[in-house]
Amino acid sequence: MAPPEPRPSAQHVVWHWATPQARTVLDSGDLGAILRFHRTVHGLNQTELGTLLGYDKTYISALELRKKTLGDVGSLRRVAEQLRLPPHVLGVTDPADTDHRAMLQFGQSTVRLAEIARQSGHASEAVAELWPLVARLEARLEDGHSERDVLRLLAHAQVGLGVALGNILPEERLATAAHWTGKSLGIAAHFDDPAFRSYTLRMHGNELRKARITGAAVDRLRHAAALAPNPETRAAVLPLYARAAGELGDSRLFDNVIEEADDLLQSAAHTSLFNPYALHEIRLRGLVNTGRAALAIRLVDHGPASTTTVAPQWRVIELVTVAHVRLLAEDLGGAAESLSTATAEAVVQRLPHQLQRIVRTAGHRLPTVRDTAVQALDRMRQEMAA
Repeated sequence: MAPPEPRPSAQHVVWHWATPQARTVLDSGDLGAILRFHRTVHGLNQTELGTLLGYDKTYISALELRKKTLGDVGSLRRVAEQLRLPPHVLGVTDPADTDHRAMLQFGQSTVRLAEIARQSGHASEAVAELWPLVARLEARLEDGHSERDVLRLLAHAQVGLGVALGNILPEERLATAAHWTGKSLGIAAHFDDPAFRSYTLRMHGNELRKARITGAAVDRLRHAAALAPNPETRAAVLPLYARAAGELGDSRLFDNVIEEADDLLQSAAHTSLFNPYALHEIRLRGLVNTGRAALAIRLVDHGPASTTTVAPQWRVIELVTVAHVRLLAEDLGGAAESLSTATAEAVVQRLPHQLQRIVRTAGHRLPTVRDTAVQALDRMRQEMAA
């Protein structure tokens, strides 16, 4: 007899069980259908599957045709283990399954609380919470556990970790943040869920932009906008898309995206990113980046008031951008005031990337402001190194 085919790798198994077709089969709880699906996607015959599970070909055939069933818990648990499935799919409820559900609940809670912490200006705490969760979930994936709910949780945790790192890392290390958000794309691609894929592409695209990988950022954000299934999802993409288009220097694309965002302000719900205050800052920076500083100068004093929906770091971002425009207008006093306030807030919120923006913006024209920001940045680097 020819030797059986080697068992598929964990990664191979994971992605097949994560497909929409697999979800339909698994939701049925039909052991015969599950066995046939496994054989089909892995190119196994009944003899080879029987060798993997410890049964002969005749018994596998009977199971697939529902002429026989597996009635004992031990056999069902062994089949689930060999096929890399959670036991509850085959109707087995045991302490391990209870632990699995508890892990999911804990993980989902951790991701939600970390996002609240990040948006409240506590990105360091978010990283501290998300790092061990991501490590645990990735270890589970490496062990071959392919539950869809675990994969989705892992993608959200990877995005959350990357975005939080993007808040607290200096510019030269922002590629690390993009690395973590990028890991979520491979998972999301296996879900038939445009909103989920748009979300991962949006967050990864923005971290690429911050790491100055601008062309790829625009590409990801364009894809995220195209996948957005409703106005609210598209509204979440457009501010980041506009910012990336501006940094690319593409004035036509910038204008088109910012115009669409303005239109959606009338109908889509406002969030910490999608609101008049944030779009004003994005417009100012985009105009400067696309060679229209004079228009930015005329608009700088006509922005809307800040709202409670704006994340704390957006106040710092806006202050630096406004200072840049004021310097272009030769308003050194106004620029110094904005940058001094931004420096104090960036220290409180631990935003080294924004301190680096302040240093660049102040330059040789505001040496006192620049030196204060440099000293604050040096202290922050020393704390991170420690």
